[in-house]
Amino acid sequence: MILPLFSGLSAGLSLIVAIGAQNAFVLRQGIQRSHVAMVVAVCAVSDLVLILLGVGGIGILLDRAPAALVVIRWAGAAFLLVYGALAARRAVRGERLVLPGDKPASSRAVVLATCLAFTWLNPHVYLDTVLLLGSLAATHGESGRWWFAAGAGLGSIVWFTALGTGARFLSALFQRRAAWRILDAVIAVVMVSLAVLLLV
Repeated sequence: MILPLFSGLSAGLSLIVAIGAQNAFVLRQGIQRSHVAMVVAVCAVSDLVLILLGVGGIGILLDRAPAALVVIRWAGAAFLLVYGALAARRAVRGERLVLPGDKPASSRAVVLATCLAFTWLNPHVYLDTVLLLGSLAATHGESGRWWFAAGAGLGSIVWFTALGTGARFLSALFQRRAAWRILDAVIAVVMVSLAVLLLV
């Protein structure tokens, strides 16, 4: 019980704690304090669903249907390029920190749709979360694999909660337009780079 749980936690965190499109989005929303609870919940629940699908064996089906991943790859790359272009435009124009008392930067529906796109249009999430974690979980036997899934799910919940709520401590820094410009420039580079990597 303890070994599969710890193995799942370690594997889940090692895959999720990286500079990527989803993490950059969560960080930005956390700094803006814009719909943070919803974003964290969507990311964590989506991860849990994908982990359970992988551990439950859906990864085998994905492995046998490469066409599905090709469609997801192209759709994901297009989405990342568009979001990267928007981030680049924000970096050029500059902006100030939008606080809870101000008008929200984006509506709840827009933030939700963007968050879902970052999660479900990313082919790496299927390769890492479904295929890789599913394969690792299988090495722990029939009962141990579900403890592995619990550990990986716990890792996702802890990470997204820490990233979303911890970002508010950067608010003072992001009162300056220059800080926003740098963050958006970095996000633009990350998004476009990920899109290029998906296509090549």
